Amino acid sequence: MAAKYDYDLLVIGSGPGGYVAGIRASQLGMKVGVIEKDKPGGVCLNIGCIPSKALIHQAHMFSHIKDLEDMGLKVDSSGFDYAKVFEKSRKAATSLSGGVTFLLKKNKVEYITGTAQISGQHEITLDGSKKLTAKNILIATGSSPRSIPSFPIDEETVITSNGALMAQKLPKRLLVLGSGAIGMEFAYVWSSFGVEVEIVEILDRVLPIEDDEIGKFMQKTFEKKNGVKFHLGTMAKSLEKKDGKVLVTVEKGGKESVIETDMVLVAIGRAPNSQNLGLENVGIKTEKGFICVGDYYRTKVPNIYAIGDVIQSPLLAHVASKEGEIAVEHMAGHKTDPQMDPLLIPSAVYCEPQVASFGYNERSAKEAGVKYEKAVFPYRGAGKSVAIGSSEGLVKILFDPKTKEILGAHVAGAQATELIHEILLAKKTELLPEDLATMVHAHPTLSEVVMEAMRTVEGWPIHA
Repeated sequence: MAAKYDYDLLVIGSGPGGYVAGIRASQLGMKVGVIEKDKPGGVCLNIGCIPSKALIHQAHMFSHIKDLEDMGLKVDSSGFDYAKVFEKSRKAATSLSGGVTFLLKKNKVEYITGTAQISGQHEITLDGSKKLTAKNILIATGSSPRSIPSFPIDEETVITSNGALMAQKLPKRLLVLGSGAIGMEFAYVWSSFGVEVEIVEILDRVLPIEDDEIGKFMQKTFEKKNGVKFHLGTMAKSLEKKDGKVLVTVEKGGKESVIETDMVLVAIGRAPNSQNLGLENVGIKTEKGFICVGDYYRTKVPNIYAIGDVIQSPLLAHVASKEGEIAVEHMAGHKTDPQMDPLLIPSAVYCEPQVASFGYNERSAKEAGVKYEKAVFPYRGAGKSVAIGSSEGLVKILFDPKTKEILGAHVAGAQATELIHEILLAKKTELLPEDLATMVHAHPTLSEVVMEAMRTVEGWPIHA
């Protein structure tokens, strides 16, 4: 008897949400096809997370030339060629994109090249003609950089993160619109290589979704170490190209001024790729471009699910991956959480110093009416941070005044994106600060700063 459908699951998009969901579904016994119109791995692997981290790593090495000179070495940087930096970042992206293809094949997931459109509850039309059917459909089409009408993108003078990642030459001056994770990461990279960077942020704080104390620390560090100039509470209004220069008019407190630069990076967030998917063919609606979903990331059409940047959840690769796992496990009849707990999602900013956090920050706790106390411990209190020349940073813990339950954690400093997971594991497993405070940590390690922060919660830090 012929199968009712061609596939048990068709996934549209092969980014961290799509390919992970496809592999997990295959492990659960489904016949799976993953459809991709570009390259395996989606934005994250090709023009996002991976190549940007390769650039950050090289910027970090370049910025430490002075440390080599302090050891008596003479470093001649006159032959520096940013194109070589670009080439290394592309090599990393290409390698991992190929790795996704290998993993899909290894897990018996069919990789299908083409543009998909949903043409029925169980049907996808590929490239406008070929019909494929599936018991379930998973939309994982990701997002694209947002733009501003008055700053038309040409990826040469006015660029997005895409243009910044593909640049093979650096300008003398760069103006960044937006001080979120993307803006701060590129500001770090390019300023480390000698570009004069200014950042315009419409809000009155740096890294707006992070804790205010962390944002102030990062602003001060960028100003001091990288020479970055910030314009907070400032709106970018218009752009004029004149005599090979870019003139950007900004407004703060009702007063306009002009910033002269060579290139503008628009880093004001990302928009969901929900257009041209055929959603109207099955009655699926969107809100501000985001596909509406309920538990298990299921749309109003029971067999069609959506995950990642295309729905209204944190636009993070690891969020998309976990949402994909939850969705396909539900399809397979496995018991799983209906949704991710937003207070257990780690965020990370990979510039130097790094930033990582989860849970409530002071602003969000106050807005939610959550009572809290805080404990802050500086990096310099851990011997390892001083030994490796990375003593600037802090660990901040928000906790319940009565129970000492961890409500949120915020780390800024060397290896913050790694250190956050010890605290997150404690939160997820319902450990208390006392448990981490009394756990033996190897000495000297940066993780001791976490131990000391928890001892600060308990009122007995040793190295404060």
